[in-house]
Amino acid sequence: MAKQITQQTFDEVVRENMSEFDMDADEAVDDAVKQFESQGVNLSIIVKDPKLYASGDDGGPQVHPVIEAIQDLTSSLESSEATKTQFCDYLAMIQKECDIDLARRCLAGSNGAYPALLKVMISHQEDPNMICNALASFCSLTNGQPDLLTSEGIELLISLLKRYKDNPDSLVLIVRAIRLNCVKHESNRQAFISLDLIILLTDGLKEHKSKPSLIKEICTCLRALTLDDDIRVPFGKAHDNAKTIVTEGDALKAILQLCEEHENNISVLAEMFLTLAALVVRNEFCKETMDRGGVKLIMKAFNGGVKDKGIVRQALIVLKALAGNDEVKVEIAKLGGIELIVLALTTHQTNAQIAEAACRVLTAVTLRNTDNSKCVMDCYGHQHIVQAMKLHPNEVNVQKYACMALRNLVTRNKENSPSILSLGAESLINEALAHHKGVEDEAKAVLRDLGCKVEFKELWKGTGATLEAE
Repeated sequence: MAKQITQQTFDEVVRENMSEFDMDADEAVDDAVKQFESQGVNLSIIVKDPKLYASGDDGGPQVHPVIEAIQDLTSSLESSEATKTQFCDYLAMIQKECDIDLARRCLAGSNGAYPALLKVMISHQEDPNMICNALASFCSLTNGQPDLLTSEGIELLISLLKRYKDNPDSLVLIVRAIRLNCVKHESNRQAFISLDLIILLTDGLKEHKSKPSLIKEICTCLRALTLDDDIRVPFGKAHDNAKTIVTEGDALKAILQLCEEHENNISVLAEMFLTLAALVVRNEFCKETMDRGGVKLIMKAFNGGVKDKGIVRQALIVLKALAGNDEVKVEIAKLGGIELIVLALTTHQTNAQIAEAACRVLTAVTLRNTDNSKCVMDCYGHQHIVQAMKLHPNEVNVQKYACMALRNLVTRNKENSPSILSLGAESLINEALAHHKGVEDEAKAVLRDLGCKVEFKELWKGTGATLEAE
């Protein structure tokens, strides 16, 4: 693990360079960076702005602006004469500095910004304007620093979520603050969920149907609850959380209704599609989405926005998730989905993310379904999959999922092999095999099913010896 130092240590070295070796600020910072990096020190959370090393008004070392703003805010909290304007100015400065980079956020966090902001929110929780200002700074501070959040902060955010349930502008910031503190932090997620966060969020979706900004923020927050991204815990509860959101929050119904109401708002649709993809973690959830008309809604939006990269990618992602259900695969094909997926792959052939997403969906819809495989071949989908491999030779995921899609086209339909091989697929697959370790299994599997020469490694050989009981 890389070594770390404090901001104070870095500042002292910079100032020593300036005073002892007569360096200007730029040279001093550059030299300090080289010194520490040569020693294996990680400087990602160190502020390295040369402008901060000029002398202050009193001739002494200059105080970092974010620290100065925190000190001013703390002093104001202890003064009975401080005005709201002063509070807002200090909050704005903290937000401005924290928005620059993670280093300034870490500097603020280690110099008392969190307790100061928490105190502002507690003392002004009945003032919507002050709460919004404080929350904006709070979001900037805790972005990437969920460890700062305390149990008192969690309870306050839930309290604010209930207090401002009829105020969409405040809700956007409250939900954002909760979401930022759930990313990469499993214990925070579970603490919020234990305080009925899921019900509060899904109720917000149902009560504020005409507020796109709030809908998008709630959807993003719901997805954060389904992440398993905290490396400090052996097992997260992402699957259980997704199940709870669907079963207790009735989120599928709420989201699909919003898809209908915002069918012409691509940015809202994109967020809701991503959220659906995160929630349909069970076969019955995929079926429920289809029964509620979800597949038709997605196909309609997909068809209407096929030239828009954003909506196409999100539609492909949610279709892939839903296609885990065999009935949904049939429904996608019935609605012309396979032709539309191939059209998207053709229209956006230079976009690696769309190429990968399209290959993923084609892999899913052709798994154990010979009729869908025939449909892909009939609309020349195999040609466009091979073309994606040609256009994106350095994209490991495009190569991987293209191999999987091609394999599904021939596994139960051997008659498709000659058409695929005639496109030069064998050499492309071998190139992917040679250049990408991550596609070895998929590449060898499709070469085998295409009838091509392939060498498999025998990872274990039995000795033939029998076990003897003691």
